[in-house]
Amino acid sequence: MGIKERQERDREAVGRAILDAARELFVSEGYQNVSIRKIAERIEYSPAAIYGYFPSKDDIFFALAEEGFRLLSDPTTAPSQSERLQSLPPLDRLREIFWHVYEFSRQHPQYFALMFVDRYVPRISREYERFAFIRDVKSHIVAQIQACIDTKALPVTVDAAVACRMLMMGVLGISAMRLSERLGPSDQVDVLARDVLNAMLAGLQSGVSLQSKDLDSLCAPEAEESR
Repeated sequence: MGIKERQERDREAVGRAILDAARELFVSEGYQNVSIRKIAERIEYSPAAIYGYFPSKDDIFFALAEEGFRLLSDPTTAPSQSERLQSLPPLDRLREIFWHVYEFSRQHPQYFALMFVDRYVPRISREYERFAFIRDVKSHIVAQIQACIDTKALPVTVDAAVACRMLMMGVLGISAMRLSERLGPSDQVDVLARDVLNAMLAGLQSGVSLQSKDLDSLCAPEAEESR
């Protein structure tokens, strides 16, 4: 390995250490209570060294948020999952897409907390181009809902974009309740989460009238605009 390659590897390792330390501190102490100095102390670097990688604390958050949203991205776009999901009936495929959101909260609780729970983190709308891929994800999910409508798995009265927002809010809600440990020790949280998702889909199938409108909220990610 040449000197340049080793330097690049070392820089990547330090950048990763900064992000990992920041993620843990943001979640355990709250974004507003964490400083660059505190992150530097965690990895035994100087604050000046941190600034050599990230211009500000907000930039560290945006890097973590991008990682998180890419992990959360619609599973039908992942090659390993696409073939299996595409073989499912449209409504079952939709169910799996939103169940993936709940599983994300279980598998990556720190990312989930930063992305959807901490109200003090910066708005991702400040980095419009960086997070453009989230709009593509939303469009894909809305298309999956529209496929359910086109195949009569859902009524033609369903607005696909509004249904996307409603389903995402419901799944994020039960996910946040699980993460905050607000449910009792005897509650079967995974079963409850599945019931919540199934109940929402059954409501859409029944033709329930949705009163909310599509606010171009990009399903969950841009919901933070209403904070």
